[in-house]
Amino acid sequence: MTSPSRLSHLECSACEATADIDGLRNLCDCGAPWLARYDIDPAPRKPPPGGNSMWRYGELLPHRGAVISLGEGMTPVSRLPRLGASLGMANLWAKDESQNPTTSFKARGLSAAVTMAKALGAKALALPTAGNAGGALAAYGARAGLPVHVFMPADTPEPFELEARLHGAEVTRLDALIDECGARVKEGANEGRWFDVSTLKEPYRLEGKKTMGFEIAEQLDPLPEVVLYPTGGGTGLIGIAKAFEEMRAMGWLDAATPKLVAVQMDGCAPMVRAFESGAERAVRWEGAQTLAYGLRVPQAVGDRLILSSVRDSGGRAVSVAEGAMFDGMRSLAGLEGISASPEAGALVAAAIRLREEEWIDASTRVLLLCTGSWHKYLDAARVAVGRV
Repeated sequence: MTSPSRLSHLECSACEATADIDGLRNLCDCGAPWLARYDIDPAPRKPPPGGNSMWRYGELLPHRGAVISLGEGMTPVSRLPRLGASLGMANLWAKDESQNPTTSFKARGLSAAVTMAKALGAKALALPTAGNAGGALAAYGARAGLPVHVFMPADTPEPFELEARLHGAEVTRLDALIDECGARVKEGANEGRWFDVSTLKEPYRLEGKKTMGFEIAEQLDPLPEVVLYPTGGGTGLIGIAKAFEEMRAMGWLDAATPKLVAVQMDGCAPMVRAFESGAERAVRWEGAQTLAYGLRVPQAVGDRLILSSVRDSGGRAVSVAEGAMFDGMRSLAGLEGISASPEAGALVAAAIRLREEEWIDASTRVLLLCTGSWHKYLDAARVAVGRV
């Protein structure tokens, strides 16, 4: 049984307008994402140890009693002694999100988003995807009994399409990048054909993703000093920052917040470019190319939130080369047995770079947030093992 939610209202992340929680909402009128806010006076108690899903944090999640869940969350955190030794890092850890339903962290966000969409009366759901989000929405939509429409770039690997279709989604491939697929989703939403659950275009996917932050604080004592996060749309990075902010406000946490590092690819690095130039917003990256499809996001809706989350934590934004990403995939899998998606491989490459630059040292407690499994990235896996 999930604890009653303390969700109280929505607040615009830019203009600070507020809105009630009684209807389906996409972006604020000013064009910025909404943030969910909770009544934390008095502060809720920390949940007792032993839970097996993210819904153990139900007081700080959006729901109206019934939740659409497949058992997502509470993924393992493990030390990486062999990989750490090879990199000269004595305190290297990983949180393995491939253990979620549909084999990625997307399960968290879609569980929360579909839960609220169902409760608020949505009749159909849609989103753009270049990978794991489409299959996750299809799975949770099936669980909720809601039709799902998925739009994906034409070169998205076939396993992502098959996963979504297997769960009953209608899939449309477009000769376009993910942001252009998002425009098609928005068009259909404006016509009333479905509710748009694109990244940060509704308030509640972020809430599911923030549970990674709650779990990190519960699973690791002391906290990591640095969290490396593969950043495409960036919802998880923003969510982790939001979780630490909420825990501090509730008195659950008094330790220093980890420095957040947004990791991108050299072939698509709009956040890195904006971070290094001191900009508050990121300009669209033209000609985006990488086999880490989750990182091939040329323009993120939450760019301002990503950049502020990184900067406020004292973190960085870095990009890595495609070849270094494949090396990282092999290292995670071959040395530690972790099912490493290309995005996870990019984290290893980023850790190596930060170690070489002496931004982290041999004793720094570093956590790699490994967002999913390799199994749907067959092209990347073939390159990583030398089959092409």
